[in-house]
Formats: sequence, C-alpha cells, structure tokens
Amino acid sequence: MPTISKTADIQTVVTTFEMTPGTCQDLLDALTDAYDNFISRQPGFIAAGLHVNDAQTRIANYSQWKRREDFMAMLRSEEMRERNRQISALCRSFEPVMYEVAATFD
Repeated sequence: MPTISKTADIQTVVTTFEMTPGTCQDLLDALTDAYDNFISRQPGFIAAGLHVNDAQTRIANYSQWKRREDFMAMLRSEEMRERNRQISALCRSFEPVMYEVAATFD
C-alpha cells in the first residue's frame, strides 16, 4: 500500500493517461497486467494504485519507488518499452511525473 509522508525518503511518480471510454477497460487491463507481471517485481518498487474517473476518460496511476533510478531503470527495460508502445496505442496521451511530498493532512 502506498505511504504518503513528507518524511519518507522515496520517489513518487504520478502518471495520468487520457483515453476514450471505449478503450478505458483495455488500458486498465494492460496496466494491471504490467503491474502484476512486471513492474511490481522490479528492484525498488514499493507500491502503486490505479484510479479511473467516472467518465472513463482518464486513469491516474500513483506509484512509489525506493529511488528515482529504480523507476528509470524499469522504464528503460526492453519489456517496459514494448509494453509502453502497446499502452500508447490505447490512449491519447500519458505522462509520468516525479513528485516529492510537500505536505500531508489527516
């Protein structure tokens, strides 16, 4: 489970995907398969979550990694490059952005 804490020494990546309602489930299936069978098994992976908006036009992905380099190594792997080509065909756009926790509220 993701941990959101200002004091955590981890890399947080938020990726947003934009798609049509007709491809939302296919994209969700592709992302779920990527996490189940590849991403979650990569060095430095901590946790992730997938969120779908009501209109099924956007998916938000929140993932956490021990180090920025761990995430980058996963992205550069041949398997993930192939998966990203398939994912790209299912959506209008997607963009991973690295963040640091600035504040949390309970």
